[in-house]
Parts: sequence; C-alpha cells; structure tokens
Amino acid sequence: MKKHILSLVLLLVLLPMSVAQQSILPQVRYIEKYAAIAVNEMYRSGVPASITLAQGIIESASGQSVLAVKGNNHFGIKCHKNWTGATMRADDDRRNECFRVYDKAEDSFRDHSDFLRYRDRYKFLFDLPITDYKAWSYGLKQAGYATDPSYAAKLIKCIEDYDLTRYDQMTVTEVLMRAGDTAQTPEEVVEESTLPESPHTLEAATLVPGSVMEEYRFSLSRQLYSKNGVPFLYSVEGESYRSIAKDYHLFLGEILRFNDLSSDERLMPGTIVYLQPKKKKAAPGVDKYIVGGDYETIHGICQRFAIKEKAFLKLNNLTPGAHLQEGDELLLRPASRPGRKAARK
Repeated sequence: MKKHILSLVLLLVLLPMSVAQQSILPQVRYIEKYAAIAVNEMYRSGVPASITLAQGIIESASGQSVLAVKGNNHFGIKCHKNWTGATMRADDDRRNECFRVYDKAEDSFRDHSDFLRYRDRYKFLFDLPITDYKAWSYGLKQAGYATDPSYAAKLIKCIEDYDLTRYDQMTVTEVLMRAGDTAQTPEEVVEESTLPESPHTLEAATLVPGSVMEEYRFSLSRQLYSKNGVPFLYSVEGESYRSIAKDYHLFLGEILRFNDLSSDERLMPGTIVYLQPKKKKAAPGVDKYIVGGDYETIHGICQRFAIKEKAFLKLNNLTPGAHLQEGDELLLRPASRPGRKAARK
C-alpha cells in the first residue's frame, strides 16, 4: 500500500514538470536547429538573429505549421508580384492566399532577410542598433509585417522568454560548438583551416566573424582590401559616404556606423571606408600603439587598425573626445596580464 501511495505522489509531482517540458520543447528544438542559420543571416544581411528566430517561432509555430512543413516557409511570406518560384495556397488574412515555397528551410531564412533588407518600408530598421530588439520588434509592426496588433509584444516576449539576444552577440562557430549535432549548418560556413591566411584583395567575397564566407553584391571592377578581417576601400575624388553606401547596397546609417561617424561628413580622397562593422580588438600580434604626435585622434587610430571606437575607449578607460599626447601608450587588444597598466614612455 505504501509503495502505491509513494508511486502516486511521485507521479503527481513529476506530471506537471513533464507537461511543462513538453510545452517548451518545440521552441527550444527550433532554436537549437536554426540558430546557426539565423546568426549567419545576421552577419550577411544585418537582421538581428534574435528577431529572425522569434519571427520563425511565431510565424511557423516552431516549424510545425503547414507552411513550414509542406513549403519550408518559416516566415509566412506571401508570393507578391516578383515571386517566380513554387507556391502553395493557405488561409491567412483572406482565404486561399498564395505563399512562397522553398526547397529547404535555409532558403526561407535567406529570403526573409532579403525581404526585409531590400524593401523600402523596412529600410529604417537597419539604422537601428542590432542589439535593440524592442525597437526592431515595434519597427516591424509599424512597417506592416503582420496585422496582429500585439505582434511586437509577442516578438519581445518570445525573445525574452528564450534569451534570444545572446545570439546577437555570437558567431556561427560559437553557435555550432554549443549546439552540437542538432543545429543546421549554413552552407557558407567553412573550416578556419581552409580560409586564406592573408586576404589582401577581396572582390566577390570576404570573411565575416565566425569563419563565414559571404558573397557580396560588390562591384568586381573595383579593388577592395581587408584590415583586421574587415573589408574596406580607399575613397576617390567626388565620392561621399552616401554614394559609396548606394554603390555597395548599404544604407547610409550602416556605413556611418561601420566607420564610427554620426553624419555624412566630407570625404577626402584616399580615406579608408569600411564596408562592414569593425572589430572589438586589433588583429593578433597588434597589441598596442604609441601615439606619434598631438595631431593623432582616437577616430584615426581606430580607423587605422579596424577597431570599434566604443571598444577602444573602454579598453583604454578613455572618454569620447579625449585628447591624446605624444608618447601615450594605448592598448589595441586586452592586456595579457589584466590589471597591469601599460607604462607611458
């Protein structure tokens, strides 16, 4: 009798836990399976991985909707006039509407990124910080991505419930290492050992964080360069940040942010213009820099070594606009011995 009572008590204790686990598993499985693709798309297109994953979970019922199962359509994107691929019919705002069909889920993720990036009504989103998931969520609702009045709130709740913002700070390699065998591997991901050791000239492709090889819509007639793994060009007479952004299919806000600028200032010929975000630290082996004269600026040093200005200031405990003096020794990478200050010579 006591054994039966004990078994019943254990069943009553474990049952709610089991039900809770079952209710959360589809979302967790979806995140584990597609996080690497979402992060890869973030580096390729600028759409935050947290937003992509949250939209995928909501729009596809964690990959279990009819559109996702039968058409690999994870974001409910309809056919529209320019779609020439396969289609399927399903009820949405109206009955029997036309939806896009993809060969594989990864194609749906890529099309979702392009859908946002290359449509005018979503253009303003790419001027927002990639880590501001709330602004992105409200922006998507404002732009009319969904008719549900609570769409933004649902996205925010999903992101916070599953801590999706962590993927906005990760590389594809980090996601794959954590996910193990459950994650889908983006086609662009390559082994580090296969990458060029010193990619000085970049034409059709370049490297992005996480050992991702990404094809750009860049002109092949102009030579690009790489510093600290970040692609850049030298400006020529008559160019502006706005004109370069247009030529390379970027938004003005993006290219200004990549170069630590707040406005489209005058661009002198021969200026380095980065086409991707700079890094938080300099390349390996480039640990410090000694200021050569009072004319040097923080912005100039950061452009020279492809370091984000905010990261540089934090690394050296400096404030924006700080005046540099000849002989100042500045860190370009975290010190090998934390807490030990570099001496001024």
